[in-house]
Amino acid sequence: MTSALYDLTGRRVFVAGHRGMVGSAIVRRLASEGCEVIVAPRAELDLRDAARVKAFLADNRIDTLFMAAAKVGGILANATYPADFLIENLEIASATIRAAHEANVEKLLFLGSTCIYPKHAPQPIPESALLTGPLEPTNEAYALAKIVGVKLCEAYRTQHGRDFISAMPTNLYGAGDNYDLKSSHVLPALIAKAHEAKVRGDASFVVWGSGTPRREFLHADDCADALVFLMKHWSDSQHVNVGTGEDISIADLAALVKQVVGFEGTIEWDASMPDGTPRKLVDVSKLAGLGWKPTISLEDGIAATYRDFITK
Repeated sequence: MTSALYDLTGRRVFVAGHRGMVGSAIVRRLASEGCEVIVAPRAELDLRDAARVKAFLADNRIDTLFMAAAKVGGILANATYPADFLIENLEIASATIRAAHEANVEKLLFLGSTCIYPKHAPQPIPESALLTGPLEPTNEAYALAKIVGVKLCEAYRTQHGRDFISAMPTNLYGAGDNYDLKSSHVLPALIAKAHEAKVRGDASFVVWGSGTPRREFLHADDCADALVFLMKHWSDSQHVNVGTGEDISIADLAALVKQVVGFEGTIEWDASMPDGTPRKLVDVSKLAGLGWKPTISLEDGIAATYRDFITK
């Protein structure tokens, strides 16, 4: 494993978006790093307000910043509210990154998404695929905002020498996920649908699309571990993919969720609904080369997430 470039010990670390699935996982992961974790509820700090964010970072003497805050949602939410997803995520990225520079934050990690890549990118998707083709239309607005965040980090590094880095995680899931069928991503939606069908005693539950698209899934705790690893071991303008390097068809994923939940009925497919990107698997060779790999299997991760879901 590469020796650490940046030591978190004794640092004052701000986790933006600490109540979200990834942010809360980062907070848990940082507990073993010997640093002081600083958080701020949304009601107290509007991350879209650069002046307020700058004052907060300066007043709290923040050394390190994990940017895990974002307005997120699945295909339906992204397709229905593109203006909201574009403007809010643009505002969060531009205000917070600018404020970090002006408050002299030592190091910042911007959390993006692999939806920044073209719809028909080569598989597995290398970091170099960014801006080489059209985006997936159903989440184009969110992707554009995240691309701006990546480019802002690059720009502040180039113009001001800031140690701002970016990571692009694949599809994430885990404790604290969003299970609202109107705004959730595919895996938590499948868990909610299978559980509700089981409780009602239904003969089947319906899943959007054909089941043929392939997706890669990473548990939020694995993601948090990778992000802390990158904060310590990576310093470059190039963003880094974060994933497992393995994918699964939506049909096989639905069958796995059905098995974990214990639903004994059948799965019906609504082919009138969109599939989204045909395949999305990221090339994780850069991160693997640095010495990091995931530890939570998909089946174990889904089982743990289902336990979290039924205790809510």
